[in-house]
Amino acid sequence: MTKPPGTSTSTSRASPIVGPSAFLTLAVPVVALIAALLSGSLLLLNYVHVLIAGTWTGIDLFMGLVMSRVMRGLSPQSRVEVIKKLAPMMLFFMPGLASVGITAGIYLAGRLGLSFSSTPIIIAIVIVVILSVQGFGLILPNEVRVLLELRKANPNTEKVVKLGMRNIYFAGSQTIFQISIVFVMAYLAVV
Repeated sequence: MTKPPGTSTSTSRASPIVGPSAFLTLAVPVVALIAALLSGSLLLLNYVHVLIAGTWTGIDLFMGLVMSRVMRGLSPQSRVEVIKKLAPMMLFFMPGLASVGITAGIYLAGRLGLSFSSTPIIIAIVIVVILSVQGFGLILPNEVRVLLELRKANPNTEKVVKLGMRNIYFAGSQTIFQISIVFVMAYLAVV
């Protein structure tokens, strides 16, 4: 008996939804922050803050401006496949970036002697609170729901697509706040 084209001749186990690389995406930013803080180097702390926060901003921009349009053009099953690959990475990577970017920024402001009661810092804090509420209060719980649904024997693909697309739109809405905080940071750098 011959197998249809494209099928495997050996039995293989399905790969886990959350693999080791997902955990690595969480560890790398955290290790970078710890190294910067332990080194005592203002330059390294600034580098970690700019790199990590810039990556966070860039991914939000990409998700909102590019992925939202790409995903709308895909069939529901193709959307599920993309979300299946994207969700585990985003579940760990984005909270890692957000947490490290914010923490590094707080330490950096303190090391630079910036007043936490100055207008630009207060504006930055308000923006960070909004981004954190969106990220940790809306996007992260949706990512968990997506992964729990995908773990089921027969996942509800409509639910997976709905939640995945919602997260892509939430990330896109963060673009406004990300651009605003970059403006505030640029202002602080030259003042």
